Amino acid sequence: MIYLDNAATSWPRPEIVYQTMDKFLREKGGNPGHGSHSLAVTAKQTIDDTRMRVARFINAPEIERVVFTMNCTHSLNIGLKGFVRPGDHVITSRLEHNSVVRPLRKLEAQGVAITRLTPSPETGVVSASDLEQAITRQTKLIVMIHISNVNGVIQPIEEFGAIARKHNVAFMVDAAQSAGHYPVDVQAGNIDLLAFSAHKGTYGPPGVGVLYIGEKVNPETLCEGGTGTFSESDEQPESFPYKYEAGTQNSVGICGLGSGIAYISKTGRENIASHERALTNRLIEGLSRIPGVNIYKAPDTARQAAVISCNINGYEPGEVGVILDQTFDIKVRTGLHCTPEAHRCIGTFPRGTVRLSPGYFNTAEEIDQTIQAISAIAKSRPEGQSAI
Repeated sequence: MIYLDNAATSWPRPEIVYQTMDKFLREKGGNPGHGSHSLAVTAKQTIDDTRMRVARFINAPEIERVVFTMNCTHSLNIGLKGFVRPGDHVITSRLEHNSVVRPLRKLEAQGVAITRLTPSPETGVVSASDLEQAITRQTKLIVMIHISNVNGVIQPIEEFGAIARKHNVAFMVDAAQSAGHYPVDVQAGNIDLLAFSAHKGTYGPPGVGVLYIGEKVNPETLCEGGTGTFSESDEQPESFPYKYEAGTQNSVGICGLGSGIAYISKTGRENIASHERALTNRLIEGLSRIPGVNIYKAPDTARQAAVISCNINGYEPGEVGVILDQTFDIKVRTGLHCTPEAHRCIGTFPRGTVRLSPGYFNTAEEIDQTIQAISAIAKSRPEGQSAI
């Protein structure tokens, strides 16, 4: 089997992630922060350790401002719905995932003004000058995806953050596709809200998200409940991180996230990124030699992450995905990838694309086999079928 769907979720995980999660469930399975016995204390220490790892990983100035959530979507919803109010103005792009698009659509219906910037057709990048020109007196938040989950274009978030800081506007980054793969520095990037999930580039399991909340923002909560602290009060605590962590946490999942980040630190983030770049370049070069294959990628290789899309003339993307799966045992993602506006921007709406996203555990041989499989599919196109 060849797994090329790492943009959806990383697989396999490092062995240490499996081992530490298993050990946690067997030996440390108390409810963190909800008891003073040794199992509860040990569980809380594990969560505290992971929180510290995450803070260092993103260069957060205060550890307690790293909040654990259910997933990246949950983190984005807290940042958007908890911070923006009717009458405010939000600037975003047409590249965003539905985890940003749909909350913003709901906020728009409630009286929030939304500006959606179109990326340059030549570069795939949102113009910093367009962003700055869109700012008004009512602009409260800029929210941008870091890396496209369709074609892997890396956006210049440092430039966006500098503009946001210049105009005293909060800046939120969706780092679902970048955390773990590329450095994300909340201080250098002037990032006030950073969201990502555990189960992609940081090699953790599903069911855990991260939200960094900078000192200049203080979103309202979406959920209240027991935190194991300040139990004498019927008001949700205002202190971080407890304000946003109501209920029993996914402690074993958070444990897995900590192990995933530890693995990245030991292996070297640049070593991981270098291997993924080599695989992606090999994939692009191989596919570009196949007649009838259209590739959707970053025009500038320096802005290319390990996510690309393609289509084969004469085939629907879903057909290609089924053939790759059932005939060649190659796992890819097809369709719109929960990002319809991005597909409109690159001209692949409504059919979508075949997305291929290599990871650190893929090999050059697997990439070559994938190129051969796609070549075989392209050559077998029934006569008379035109390009899609």
